[in-house]
Amino acid sequence: MHDTIAVIDFGGQYAHLIATKIRLRGVRAEIRQPEDPIEAFAGYRGIVISGSPSLASHGEDSDYTKEIFDLDIPILGFCFGHQQIAQYYGGEVVHGGREWGKADLHVTVGHPLFRGLDPVERVWMSHYDSVVSVGPDFEEIGYSFTGNGSEHRFAAIGSDKFRRYGFQFHPEVDDTIHGDDMIANFVFEICGCAKSWSMDGFMDEEILRIQEQVGSGSVFLLASGGVDSTVAAVLLGKALGSERLHLLHIDNGLMRLNESADVLQMFTEIGLDRNLHFVDASDTFLDALADAVGPEEKRRIIGDTFVQVFQNEGERLGIEHHLLGQGTIYPDTIETGGTKRADTIKTHHNRVPIIEEMLADGKVIEPLADLYKVEVRELGARMGIDREALWRHPFPGPGLGVRLLCSTGAQDTEDFDSIVPQVEALAATFGLEGLVLPIRSVGVKADLRAYEHPVLLSGDVPWDDLIAAVSAITAQVPGINRCVWNLGASHPTTAVAVPGYVTRLRLHLLREADALVMQALRRHGLYDEVWQCPTVLVPLNLQGTEGETIVLRPVRSARAMTATPVELPAEVVAELRTGILALEGIGGLTLDVTSKPPGTIEWE
Repeated sequence: MHDTIAVIDFGGQYAHLIATKIRLRGVRAEIRQPEDPIEAFAGYRGIVISGSPSLASHGEDSDYTKEIFDLDIPILGFCFGHQQIAQYYGGEVVHGGREWGKADLHVTVGHPLFRGLDPVERVWMSHYDSVVSVGPDFEEIGYSFTGNGSEHRFAAIGSDKFRRYGFQFHPEVDDTIHGDDMIANFVFEICGCAKSWSMDGFMDEEILRIQEQVGSGSVFLLASGGVDSTVAAVLLGKALGSERLHLLHIDNGLMRLNESADVLQMFTEIGLDRNLHFVDASDTFLDALADAVGPEEKRRIIGDTFVQVFQNEGERLGIEHHLLGQGTIYPDTIETGGTKRADTIKTHHNRVPIIEEMLADGKVIEPLADLYKVEVRELGARMGIDREALWRHPFPGPGLGVRLLCSTGAQDTEDFDSIVPQVEALAATFGLEGLVLPIRSVGVKADLRAYEHPVLLSGDVPWDDLIAAVSAITAQVPGINRCVWNLGASHPTTAVAVPGYVTRLRLHLLREADALVMQALRRHGLYDEVWQCPTVLVPLNLQGTEGETIVLRPVRSARAMTATPVELPAEVVAELRTGILALEGIGGLTLDVTSKPPGTIEWE
């Protein structure tokens, strides 16, 4: 019998990340829904309430099982959960004090929640609402200072009488430096849990679950060759045997340079080539995408076409009745709004409507759907998968289709009158020039999708000053969700969107630029240091240049739910500037210097 913590998922990005952090400490965690009957919470040693895109100040999402507060077990709330606890016990929450990004938590009380930590801790904020007072028997146990120096009261609250606690910040994200220890202190110091959960146990349980779902049938897995699909393939093979597992690798025309050949060789080397199938469907995909421009439109087309090709190949091979296997991991689900309350940040190709219908009909199996990338890699290592296969940079299922931005050539400048002066003034305070770009990209703010403008920053300033400028601009200027740093020689004062669609020529150009980036990272020993480095082709002409603009997006991350930009060494930047700007059709080169949130890792 495991000591278990319940994590109530109010639809924020991080509910499963909270559970992951708890499991990594050797304690079982289970996800519960807010409207679950009170009987469902019997036997738990404690409860954590997640964040949410809802606004507590407006009474949103207030219809949940509040009887949990009558239970004689500890409860800890993060962000929205923190606000719910404050409200329930007589405190006040207002719509204001917006924060996202890094802040300093000043601990005011020597509480067990902060045992072993410093009086000032770096934490991560992402919220629109704030607690401004607490009820009887509650006290402030921490307040924060944001990046711009403003004070935020009641950033941490608690009542030892009721054993109820709240953090306005997100301790579950890696950017809260000692957030893992705060969570562990709640689990062990407050709830009194004992360690009894492990990845070995998960693997054994998942193998049994696969065997139960598949029964005497077989699985047909879409095998991209990425980390997730590779680990899923090995796990399914372990559970079912290679004779009941068919792998299909589809070249969708959106792959990296020589990607398909490398993937087929890898599956052969790891012994999964018994039923390995390959189809070149690039014409089918590119025809379907010919007129597509919007990011959601492209993702849905790519997802639908994957299923169409899968079904056609299944019929051709006579295995169309096999379950569809996917290497879906939890960020794919949560960012697509896969839980009841989650806002759609972006639709992943394995979560388009036709896949959702197949899931509802029990025709899909996803053995990794509750795991994050770091856990997937741990599982793969335990199953003996080679490190080279496990530590490849993550590559999106839609491939270069979501790194090839498209445009009709229309200038998206409707809201420039209000945001341009603010951006220019803020950038100038850091010694930079700020140019709002007439395009949009996908981001995430306070668990909500933000389809907003990027800002081009030009100027030679220290990295820390650059990052501070990005934080200030994205936090203080509505309508801005990311910033890119100009790596060109001139400082453009204008930028013009140009027409660009999904074509073989543009894909070839992006493929060449991407290959130069990957080669440079490996040559300079940075490939393992950088978690992922999307190369993005943007249909944008910068003043004084000819051709489109390339964006480099090197980031550090562990679970894809948060990320920080990586400063590339000067020699790497110089090498990439020379190589990429020499490509015919490329006129500009920039570096994305935005954290996630507010900018997603991919631009679409």
